[in-house]
This record gives sequence, C-alpha cells and structure tokens, in this order.
Amino acid sequence: MASLSIEPLTPGLTFGARVEGLRLCDLADKQITDKLRSLWIERGVLLFTGIEPSRPMHLELSRCFGSLEAHPLKASYTSDNDEITKIGYSPSESTVYEVDGRPRGGWLPWHSDLVYVAQINRGGILRPIALPDSGGETGFIDQIAAYEVLPQRLKQRIEGLHVAYRLDLDATHQRFGQKAHVKLIRLSPSTINAIQSAVGQPAALHPMVYEQAETKRKVLNISPWFATGIHELPGPEGDDLLAEVIEYGLRDDLAYFHEWKSLDEMLLWDNWRMVHCANGVPAHLSRSMERTTIAGDYALGRWQDSAWVDDGAAVVMV
Repeated sequence: MASLSIEPLTPGLTFGARVEGLRLCDLADKQITDKLRSLWIERGVLLFTGIEPSRPMHLELSRCFGSLEAHPLKASYTSDNDEITKIGYSPSESTVYEVDGRPRGGWLPWHSDLVYVAQINRGGILRPIALPDSGGETGFIDQIAAYEVLPQRLKQRIEGLHVAYRLDLDATHQRFGQKAHVKLIRLSPSTINAIQSAVGQPAALHPMVYEQAETKRKVLNISPWFATGIHELPGPEGDDLLAEVIEYGLRDDLAYFHEWKSLDEMLLWDNWRMVHCANGVPAHLSRSMERTTIAGDYALGRWQDSAWVDDGAAVVMV
C-alpha cells in the first residue's frame, strides 16, 4: 500500500478519490484490491492517474470491482474483445446537437446507465484513447449528497414512489432536468437503429430513493434523461414533484467535471449512486474512449408490464 497515493478528488467535494501509483502487478495483492473496493463504496468515483495506459490494465482493474459483461449493443464491440466498448465521436457520422448555441459531438445529458431496463449495471471504467484539443469533460453528481440536501418534506414525499423510464436516445425529447437549450442537428445511424429497436418496450420502474446496502446511506435514485414521470402519480402532480426533486439532484455545487488531460488516466464510477453526463466536443473534432461494464443488479427495478419478456434486443448502453 506504500506505493499508492490516495487523495480527495477535489477539495470540498463529498465524493470521489484520486489514486496514483497503481501498477498492474499490484492487482494481484488482495490487500490492495480490498482497499480499492472499500474506497469505491465509500467515495463512489475513483480517478486513477499515472496508470499504465493499456488494455490489460483496463480489464484487470475493472475485474477488481466485479465481473464484466458485454455491451448489449453489438455494434459497439471492439473487434477483438466484447468486454471493451468503444465510445467515440466522429465529425462525419456521429450524433450532433446544438447545445446553448454551440454544435457539440458526443454530448449526453445527466443520466444513469441502463435505467430504462429492469437490471442496472454496477459501474464502469472509462479510458481515453485519443483526446481532442478541447472539450470532452465527463460530469458526475453523487446522489447520496443530493438526497442529503433535499428538504425533509420531499424526503417524506418520495418514499415508496417509483419513476418510470423509457429509452429515447433523442435528447431533445427529455422531459425533466434539461439544463441547456438543445437542438438536434443529426442522429447517427446506430442511434436511429437503437430508437427503432426499442419500439414496444415497456417502461422500467425504479424507486426514487433506496439505501446503499453496504453503508445504509440513502440514495436519491433519479436519472433525468429517460424519465417519463412518477408511476404512482401520473399527471401534473407527479410531474411537478419529479421536476422539483430533480432540481435538487442536479445542483451545480454538487457536480464534478473531469477534464481529460492524459492517456494515463482511468475513471471508475458507481452507476447505482452517480448520475453522469458528457459535455461533448466541438463538432469538428474527434474523440475516442474505451469503457468496461461492471455487471450487477441492485434488485429494485422492474418492468411496468410484468408480462413482458426481455429478450435483450432493445437494450443499449449510454
């Protein structure tokens, strides 16, 4: 453990830790991997700096936190390993939005991965492959901290309620928590195919609040993107409640935006606790990342239509 330096991600932030000095050989040391897992549960986001920028390091580090699963959208697989997902932006063919008047490629609003299905993956690790000259920040907000800032009246109001989520990858259709003025310029062919494949898929339901199993801390379990309303309160009353809760959950003072500066960084997040976003890059630039997907199921989600059988055909990851 003497070789590792562990510090807060940034001063004053209630979540996240920066880990420096981790080597591939360290991952065979149970004392080190146990420490990393405990740190992840406690802090939610781990940034590894000065780390070997290689595929083997990426995979072995990811396996410290759980088994890996293949990306559900086969078009995103790399050619030689389905445990690695390519995330990239190409000016010629990828999705582009105009965000607050600026064309942005690879832009994604605040969300949790796979919230539109019943079983949510545990987390993932991002690794940069090729970085643009500007842009490309990845944002995180800890929903444990978000729950703590909720007024008591809202904490009481949301107990036992569930949000319904549906897959719609056109972010201009987002109903709740949109913090920017967004105009669609172009959808990529793969995004269009994913939208079409989700036709007929029912909503997934997830509780608005739950307890983190390891610490019993309350988590505000809200993903603004893909939310369609509160299951138990359809209509204006529920919509107003959800909008108010999301406003607390997306407070600017709770957010951390990681500026990718080097290829020797990797970033791990807890998808059961964090919402994240991608600020995108100027539309004329390119960006290339790879990510792993750490499997899991917090066992609290369910399909709104209990008779529907999930064959995996419409499941995609963003």
